[in-house]
Amino acid sequence: MLDSFFKISQRGSTVAREVRGGVVTFFTMAYIVALNPLIIGLAKDADGKYIGGGDAPNLALVAAATALIAGVMTILMGVVANFPLAIATGLGLNTFVAVGIASKMTWADAMGLVVLEGLIILILVLTGFRTAVFRAVPTQLKIAISVGIGLFIALIGLVDAGFVRRTGTGPVPVTLGDNGNLVGWPVVVFAFGLFLTIALTVKKVKAAILIGIVAATAAAIAIESAFKIGPLFNGATGEVNPKGWNLNVPAMPETVAATPKFDIIGDFNLLGGFDRISLVAAVLLVFTLLLADFFDTMGTMTAIGNQAGLVDRDGNVEGANRILLIDSIAAAAGGAGSVSSNTSYIESASGVGEGARTGLASVVTGVLFLLTTFLAPLVAIIPYEAATPALVIVGFLMMTQIKGIDWDDLGIAIPAFLTIILMPFTYNISVGIGAGFVSYVVIRLFQGRSKEISPLLWIVAGLFMVYFLQSPINIWTA
Repeated sequence: MLDSFFKISQRGSTVAREVRGGVVTFFTMAYIVALNPLIIGLAKDADGKYIGGGDAPNLALVAAATALIAGVMTILMGVVANFPLAIATGLGLNTFVAVGIASKMTWADAMGLVVLEGLIILILVLTGFRTAVFRAVPTQLKIAISVGIGLFIALIGLVDAGFVRRTGTGPVPVTLGDNGNLVGWPVVVFAFGLFLTIALTVKKVKAAILIGIVAATAAAIAIESAFKIGPLFNGATGEVNPKGWNLNVPAMPETVAATPKFDIIGDFNLLGGFDRISLVAAVLLVFTLLLADFFDTMGTMTAIGNQAGLVDRDGNVEGANRILLIDSIAAAAGGAGSVSSNTSYIESASGVGEGARTGLASVVTGVLFLLTTFLAPLVAIIPYEAATPALVIVGFLMMTQIKGIDWDDLGIAIPAFLTIILMPFTYNISVGIGAGFVSYVVIRLFQGRSKEISPLLWIVAGLFMVYFLQSPINIWTA
């Protein structure tokens, strides 16, 4: 039954590979259950209130709702779209909601704008516009998007592991480790996990990524037990320990399960934001959310489809309309659940790297998220340093697609180059896609080959110009 419904054999996979892939995807993105509460759960709205309207933060409520919405939407992605893509609260989007939107209104108003943005994207999918835009993108730009995302997630892995860190001063924004030096046991755990995963991959061991994560986590627990390293940042004292663990301290939890509460779900006011700020300001906030959601998902879907071999000769992803439909519903569901817009996660590539090819992997990931509402303490034992080697390996696998770009045609090579480098350099998928679209239109125009530009691509490039020029537009409309 599973094989027939999910087309497992047809796509060259097995139930075991799908389950492994789903587990690996969960492990590489389970951090969002712990991280989202720290981003939106500790932020105050314009009235000085936390999510739920309280005077004190309640991180457990945010964590439970984050896991619940992620689980439900990821299962829907697997069942409806049959695609190995997981969904959860969007990083970057949640920061924008907390800092850029909620600070101007109440949390209920802010989440109302998120729901509104999701409904608009849903309409764009149902009318066929979102799928049409995807098909209007040149095939080699789709490849560039996939390659750029590969570099982006590899950089995410290196930064989250502490192998690469931001510099406070100096001529460059990032450096090796702590001021040019690798320090602390966590980096050793990352290196151990990375080389173990590489060795297993080279030997073509089927569960290479999963084994790497489990082994690195076990090593991290043993090291923390022996040396009592502690966190990178101590929230209670504000102290920074360069040798500490990033996000999760790997230690066996005192309790395995806890009863979740979902009190904040449904706490949104659809049009309340328009009463707190001007119409133009509210529209720009919704537009910013919409643009990021619209093209981040397109890039992620393209990358996963290419890696899994689920694209046709033109680079169009199998079942794209259903994928975009579920992703659009997820954006609105995130707002309705008071956890910010939910979107497709590029970390799903780690599961595809483990062999996932169907929606069964997404169902497995979704079920694990639902279990996390009860088993949050278990998720907290996996540090970034144990999970992020998977992202580096997957980044390499996605990078291999670069050979499909014609570097002799400058009209496609330069936009592809800008797409690839700007994703990791700006830490933003949409910026890379936008730069590629705009430069492609401009260069083809200069080459006298404007007939090769789809009318939709003209429109999208114009929208991205508005996106890039938001600051002067805000000043002009103030």
